Amino acid sequence: MIYLDHHATTPVDRRVLEAMLPYFTEDFGNASSQTHRFGWRADAALELARERLASALGAAEPREVIFTSGATESDNLALQGAWLAAGGGHIVCAATEHAAVLDTCAALARRGAALSVLPVDAEGFVDPDAVADAITDKTVLVSVMAANSEIGTIAPLAEIAERTAARDVLFHCDAAQAIGKIPFDVEALGIDLLSISGHKLYGPKGVGALYVRRRRRPTGKRIRIEPLVYGGGHERGLRSGTLPIPLVVGLGHAVELAVSECAEETLRVAGLRDRLWAEFEKQAGSVVLNGPALGSGRLPGNLNVSFSGVTADALIAKLPELALSTGSACASAKPELSHVLRACGHDDARIRGSLRFGLGRGTSEAEILTAARRIAEEVAQLRAQAPAPSEAAGPEPVASDGADR
Repeated sequence: MIYLDHHATTPVDRRVLEAMLPYFTEDFGNASSQTHRFGWRADAALELARERLASALGAAEPREVIFTSGATESDNLALQGAWLAAGGGHIVCAATEHAAVLDTCAALARRGAALSVLPVDAEGFVDPDAVADAITDKTVLVSVMAANSEIGTIAPLAEIAERTAARDVLFHCDAAQAIGKIPFDVEALGIDLLSISGHKLYGPKGVGALYVRRRRRPTGKRIRIEPLVYGGGHERGLRSGTLPIPLVVGLGHAVELAVSECAEETLRVAGLRDRLWAEFEKQAGSVVLNGPALGSGRLPGNLNVSFSGVTADALIAKLPELALSTGSACASAKPELSHVLRACGHDDARIRGSLRFGLGRGTSEAEILTAARRIAEEVAQLRAQAPAPSEAAGPEPVASDGADR
């Protein structure tokens, strides 16, 4: 198998696994047990992981990091928590957000929240001025993801943060796809709330974090969010429940490794991505790029393409040796076409023919060349077998999305 679905999940790095193992067996204590050394050692590991994560994100202090089960929970805690703490109000998000944001916003709308969903351009970019125009005196929070999981679009976060700060509105960012893949600093970017997942950056599944800036920009007022889970008052009372220390240790180590190796890995993976695209243009023909142009503005390991005359589900069925997806894994149980490509203005045929490639730490040039050759072969076969337009019977089947979380 050749794995080209790193946006859906990543394997745990062996260095991360080795760091985690002692906390399953030897140092198995509960970090809240403060009367013996098992608890003390677990608590020390917890706080070291918090420090590592805060440092990697550029947070002002470790206490701004709250551990969760993953980005979906973090998104929910940020959006619902901020809305509840404000006593209701208006929320703004982009049309291409992850389902964890869109579905949470929709749920809040059913509970009385005013909601503005902003359009994007053909490459998936949201206009910072459109964000500013959408803000009212009732706006509580703006949510725009750092990098899109389907087409790799990197949002203009600093510009959006500038607009939200000017109106004293919180800015939340789902950065599950961005951390460790592009340079990132929450202080420099001006982000107030940030969600991440461990399994997107070679850490374990089942753990993530929410960064919560202590004070608003520029007023200095405390940022408050309401908890969604009550119990023992863990994580500053924002997320009760005994923390899974092995997973937390893994997340801290994974983030530290990903950030320290980001510059070198970005160059390597971007080069492989560009080679894959060049091979498609040379071998497959009639292929179009979805999302931003290769280079700046796009995740280095992301490629989303559509092959004309071919549906992605039919193509994937012919390639059992390749791990690919048609889009975000968050919607695997839903029959709808990609909401991201739809928001970019693409027609059904282009969306049905789209494939997402997520290159990662284990991807090699040999794998890229093999994948390109096999895909080109099957594209040619499917095109040759396709009936003439007048012979086509009924609509093409809808491609299923490959759940990110």
